[in-house]
Amino acid sequence: MSGGQAVTGKLFQSAVKYGLAKVEAEKAWPDGIKLLEYDNQGGPSEAADKLKAAINDGAQIIIQGASSAIGGQITADVQKHNARNPGKEIMWINVGAEAMEFTGPKCHFYHFRWNGNAEIRLKAMLIAMKDANALGTKVYIIGQNYSWGHDVQKLTRDYAKEYGYTIVGDVIHDVNKIQDFAPYVAKIKEAGPDTVVTGNWSNDLLLLMKAAGDSGLKARFLAYWIDQPGNIANAGDTADGHYTQSTFFPDANGEKTAAFAEDFKAKTGQYPLNVQGHVTHAMWGLGEALKALKAKPGDKLNVKALASAMENVTVDTSMGPIKMRSEDHQALVPLAIAVVSKDAKFKADNTERGFKTIKLLTGEQASSPVQPSCKMDRPKS
Repeated sequence: MSGGQAVTGKLFQSAVKYGLAKVEAEKAWPDGIKLLEYDNQGGPSEAADKLKAAINDGAQIIIQGASSAIGGQITADVQKHNARNPGKEIMWINVGAEAMEFTGPKCHFYHFRWNGNAEIRLKAMLIAMKDANALGTKVYIIGQNYSWGHDVQKLTRDYAKEYGYTIVGDVIHDVNKIQDFAPYVAKIKEAGPDTVVTGNWSNDLLLLMKAAGDSGLKARFLAYWIDQPGNIANAGDTADGHYTQSTFFPDANGEKTAAFAEDFKAKTGQYPLNVQGHVTHAMWGLGEALKALKAKPGDKLNVKALASAMENVTVDTSMGPIKMRSEDHQALVPLAIAVVSKDAKFKADNTERGFKTIKLLTGEQASSPVQPSCKMDRPKS
């Protein structure tokens, strides 16, 4: 909620509140839900401290997004707590940590990922760009030096042969510490790629887009998070033709997504963007799981029972149905692939450009297989 990643944290915050308002209105839990908020300041150690404070304050459900580095801390601490406190379990609703490991070797019964992951997002964009003859044959990778950035780097390399491109440059940089990306953009220009792949987000993407805009870089970006506020304004004219994807765009599914967008704007003051679609859907998924418990006033929440219910949840959304996959607790989320265009119906950053959806994949179409490294250990009844 503060520091270099606050722009992203505040997106999560407003979407959680919007999504929970519907859950409360439907009385999914008879005695209501109390939302506690903590600022981890963008750091894993601070997140560990705030998680302890949350547990001490009675929290049973942890909602966290923004950074797989912090997600790694949260998921380990949740497991430690549950091992030491049988009968007082807590669960983590993951709405932003997208490194592959969370539904791979680090998967566990009390973690549920309601967002995408590095593989399904990249694959969706590569498919759309290849179909549009926009990918080219030369690709440059720039990313952040932690699990998420390394996933994007590895997957982009792995898919090179299948999608017919060569890696002409590859750089990993410190997270949230680079103040001027001009030297990095100069190296990109020198390599002459057709497409630049980046998983950068928050300040690292805003400043990269600014440097790209200032330099007049002609390469097309395949960017996971370019729909984050400020990126289109920062990139200027160079933003045209950049590709991205999201779990929600207002134009992705006709009148259905447009109606959701208008309701979100009426209640929050802005159209949903970036992470806000799947964060809202996650809260609705929590609501469905709570309703399945058929609780009565005065009942105490049994988190183990809630997790068992969450494994079987399907949520109807304007983007299409989202089903939680019980084998690894990865939600099968629909993905919309969009291009930055002046033709977009919904504009971004108070500019003449926006995100024009060119392809909508169902949750099943966008999904990647269950990783063999996920060994889901379910508690005994």
